Amino acid sequence: MPRLAWWALAAALLAGSLAVFRATSTTNYALVLAPEGTASLSVDYWAFAGPALLWAAGAVLAWLLTDGLLHRGGPVLRRLFRPAAGALSGTVAASLSRQRGTVLRSVVLLALACAFAASTAVFNSTYRQQAEVDAVLTNGADVTVTTSTASATGPADIAKVAAVPGVRHVEPLQHRFAYVGADLQDLYGVRPASIVSAGRLQDAYFSGGTAGALMDRLAGRPDGLLVSAETAHDFQLHPGDQVRLRLTDARTGQPRTVPFHFAGVVKEFPTAPKDSFLVANASYIARTTGSGATSTLLVDTGGTDQRAVAARARALLGPNAHITDLPSSRTAIGSSLTAVDLAGLTRVELGFALVIAAAAGGLVLALGLAERRRTLALASVLGARGRQLSGFVWSEAALVAVSGLAGGAVLGWALSRMLVKVLSGVFDPPPSQIAVPWAYLSAMAGITVAALAVAAWAAVRHARRPPLTELREL
Repeated sequence: MPRLAWWALAAALLAGSLAVFRATSTTNYALVLAPEGTASLSVDYWAFAGPALLWAAGAVLAWLLTDGLLHRGGPVLRRLFRPAAGALSGTVAASLSRQRGTVLRSVVLLALACAFAASTAVFNSTYRQQAEVDAVLTNGADVTVTTSTASATGPADIAKVAAVPGVRHVEPLQHRFAYVGADLQDLYGVRPASIVSAGRLQDAYFSGGTAGALMDRLAGRPDGLLVSAETAHDFQLHPGDQVRLRLTDARTGQPRTVPFHFAGVVKEFPTAPKDSFLVANASYIARTTGSGATSTLLVDTGGTDQRAVAARARALLGPNAHITDLPSSRTAIGSSLTAVDLAGLTRVELGFALVIAAAAGGLVLALGLAERRRTLALASVLGARGRQLSGFVWSEAALVAVSGLAGGAVLGWALSRMLVKVLSGVFDPPPSQIAVPWAYLSAMAGITVAALAVAAWAAVRHARRPPLTELREL
């Protein structure tokens, strides 16, 4: 097939991948559907065509770019090969250019294997990250203390909990109920200056700005109000619009209308329900209702000793306080798919990916170098020394390693982004950023380089055998 036709094929595969990706990520399309209240889900496998086409396009592009480097990149190759081949770097570059078919196969297979391993690892790591985020949303913090309105915690109780060994910070959170029209919704009163870090708020929880920006907006306007997307749509709200809520006045025990102003949209919030809810300034709620009572405490333990701290707080506050800890919530989260434990499957999958990457690097290079045994033997007959023969072998290994790992890194990054976006329905809530497992990726690169080194070392040993013996065996 002409070279131009290969470029056209790569362009067509990329265009097809982007078209499918656009169709499945920029509309209301959902790859995974898990209707509320049902135990079934529906998966449309057509969406996987996008990543599959991208993977195929990556293979074609890796072939074309490496072929172009071998065919026209003589000066670059000579500089790359000089540390191993010395004065023969030009000869090595010319030899690989003439016999580039084997090198191209090695580079493409290594790039595809590394891309598969990297994208799989990133997706699994992001899945675990969001499962933890879901648990934090459900529980609220490392340890969460909840009391009834009648026995709401005051400053003295907050100070007691803050003094419990293992507690780093205690964040009070008001929980009230408010009528928006005829709709009764949960209302959360927060301290904008500290809730972002205390509640581990992510940008994905909000629409129209980052978590920090929207909290700054609340801090700058005491009567600011964050509402759900459904409420904003139902009432056709725009930034700055007045919203009247009916809250219970603690002084009279009767409902009263309190004016707020729409400041943004909130999609997720610690301890909040999955449907509609409201977030506002705790100080403004306290001033307008005559009560600053707090019914929820978010306790930060630094991620350690959550069960022990929960037990101490339970003993301190007595039976009137309902206390939950994050480890217990991890086993009871109610999201559709993040409640599934993929740890065992993940270990098998990632281990298999490592084996594929090592085999693609070492085994394919070894087979390619085996095809060059005759060339190396003839070079030895013509007077090539052992160091010069080694230069041939190590230069090819370096080219395969650099090109394959670089191609795999770029393709793996693109596949990871596409997979996480296409499979956004799996995550609850969707991730604000992907989680990169640097330790696994470093191990994969190290194992791949080690496999290439072993294959090259074995080829060097064969190259240093008596050339006549080698030629007779061939």
